[in-house]
Amino acid sequence: MVDQPADVAGMKEMLLANDYVADQAIATAVFLALTLERPLLLEGEAGVGKTEIANTVAAALDRPLVRLQCYEGLDVANAAYEWNYSRQLLHIRAVEAARSGHVDLASLESDLYSEAFLLKRPLLRALELSNEGTPPVLLVDELDRADAPFEAFLLEILADYRFTIPELGPIAAERPPLIILTSNRTREIHDAVRRRCFYHWIDYPDAERERAILSLKVPQAGDVLTGQIVAFVESLRGADLYKNPGVAESIAWAEALTVLGALELDAGTIDATLGTLLKYQDDIARIQGSEAARILAEIKAEVVADQIA
Repeated sequence: MVDQPADVAGMKEMLLANDYVADQAIATAVFLALTLERPLLLEGEAGVGKTEIANTVAAALDRPLVRLQCYEGLDVANAAYEWNYSRQLLHIRAVEAARSGHVDLASLESDLYSEAFLLKRPLLRALELSNEGTPPVLLVDELDRADAPFEAFLLEILADYRFTIPELGPIAAERPPLIILTSNRTREIHDAVRRRCFYHWIDYPDAERERAILSLKVPQAGDVLTGQIVAFVESLRGADLYKNPGVAESIAWAEALTVLGALELDAGTIDATLGTLLKYQDDIARIQGSEAARILAEIKAEVVADQIA
C-alpha cells in the first residue's frame, strides 16, 4: 500500500501520474476524503470521469478496489451479505445423520449462523479487507439507480464504517475504507446520505483540460485532430441534445478516428463515426449532414482567424 499524498498538489500529481487529469477542485475533494476519512459523493453527467476517479485512486495507492454496481431492486442480500441456505440445509442433514437424530438444537443453530455459512458481498468484503490491514477503495457506483430503502441501509456504513448482521452482531472496519459514491442524478439522493459525505459535482471539462485528457489518453491522435475533436464536442454540448457526449465519448471518438487514419476532421468521416460520439438516433439525425458540416466549417474558420490574429 502506498502512502497518500501530503497535500492537494501532491494528490493532483499522483492522479496525473496515473493518467487522470484532475482539476484543483477534484484533487481537493479526494484529498479531503482520504485525509479526514469521510465518504465522497460524486455527481455529474454520465461519462465525465466519476467512476474513473475510484479506479485511479485505488491503483495509485495500491489498494484493492471493491465495486458495488447499483440497480433498481438492489438489496442487502446482494450488496452486503446473505446466508448460504442450501449449505446450511446440508449441514443440518449431516449433523442429523452423524448424531442419529439426537441433535442439540442450540448448538446446531449456533453453527448455522457462523461465518462459514456467510456469502460475502461487496460491502462486507470492503470492511473485512480494512481489518486485514489494507483499507480498500469502496466504489458504490450509480447510487441513483438503487431504491431509497437501500440508501437507508447505507447510512450506518457511511457514518460509522460498520453494519449489523442480526445473527452475528456489528461488523466494523478498524481502518475505514475510502468510500466513493457516484450518481448520474437520474433521481435525487437523500439528504441523510449527502450529510454523511463530502460532495463534489463533476462538470464537463473546459477545452484546455479536455485537450490534456485526450493528449494523455490518445496521444497518437495528434494536436490538430485533438483540437478539432474538442471544439466539435464542445459545440455539441451547447446544441441541446438528448444526451450530450461525455469525456468517455470524446476519448472513444478520438480512438476511432485514429484507427481510421484521420489526421483531421472532414464531413464524411464525422457522419460515418457519429455513432461513436452520440448514443441516440435522434441526436445523430439532428447533427449528421449539414449541421455537422456547419460546425466543422466554424471550427476551421476560428483556427484561421486565430492564425491571422
